[in-house]
Amino acid sequence: MIDMLVRLYDLPDVSDLRSHLKEDGILIRRAAPYERHLVADWIGAHFSPKWVSEFKIAMSRQPAACIIATRDKTVLGFACYDVTAKGFLGPMGVGADTRQHGLGKALLVTALENLYAQGYAYAVIGGVGPQEFYAKCVGATPIEGSTPGIYTDILPEPSR
Repeated sequence: MIDMLVRLYDLPDVSDLRSHLKEDGILIRRAAPYERHLVADWIGAHFSPKWVSEFKIAMSRQPAACIIATRDKTVLGFACYDVTAKGFLGPMGVGADTRQHGLGKALLVTALENLYAQGYAYAVIGGVGPQEFYAKCVGATPIEGSTPGIYTDILPEPSR
């Protein structure tokens, strides 16, 4: 899958979106160290074991490099950054039952805002699946020749 480039100095303002989500009981916030096991379990149940590994690296940062969305103390989605490589966004995911409500965009932009606050001018979204989503939300553009990029020689999951 291809990598995409994002201009962090030109991110959309999602403060109204975050306010709207908050009115619906959805909080967008940094994951806390004491809930690492809970979020890791949620990621494992909804996504890839490899994403659990990357999330755990994000949680080893101080402050944690993962933004989560919650409602009624339940995880709805997450976005990690500075994990696989410096200045990279990902992994990121939203539960299937809560997609199409702006949650992914709010998580994406919030995580990218954190990268910008750290002094990055650009970010790479690594190994992108839904290119249209990232292009529409933050103007991400494909990076030619980035497949497989840094994602070479990935160890396979064991047979069960």
